[in-house]
Amino acid sequence: MGRLRRSRTHHARRDVHRTARTRVRVKDLDQIEIDLRPGNRAKLERQEIDADKPGLGQHYCVECAKYYETELALGTHRKSKVHRRRMKELKEPAYTLGEAERAAGLGVDNKQRGVEEVVKQMEGMTSVGEVAAVPATAAVATAPAPAKEQVHMRTRSQVAK
Repeated sequence: MGRLRRSRTHHARRDVHRTARTRVRVKDLDQIEIDLRPGNRAKLERQEIDADKPGLGQHYCVECAKYYETELALGTHRKSKVHRRRMKELKEPAYTLGEAERAAGLGVDNKQRGVEEVVKQMEGMTSVGEVAAVPATAAVATAPAPAKEQVHMRTRSQVAK
């Protein structure tokens, strides 16, 4: 009888550790957008020879922030799906500090308004779309109560007819 293989049940833990590794950390999209500016891009594409970098630092993909050994490897990379995905990600604007604050709820005016403020706001509106934009609770609070004559209750016999 042979050995039993190990259970291989720690897949999820492995992936968490891989994402947290700083050894193979790449630049974030906002940092790459800074590198894509014309002056910075020219510097990165024409670097001095550096023996510590792959390909002596001469073959660099600015969009992916990665060095390659040869010009052929860089050309192959530029045709790859990985590079095309990164280009697609870079077409969208970078996530800014303002967006992060709005996502957290900072800078949003959520205070309750008094009836007078809502009435003033509704008086300035002219179109139906603008009135529809007013919160329902505010519109109910400012609507006049119907008069007794307007309210008409129907009995079951009237509804059946």
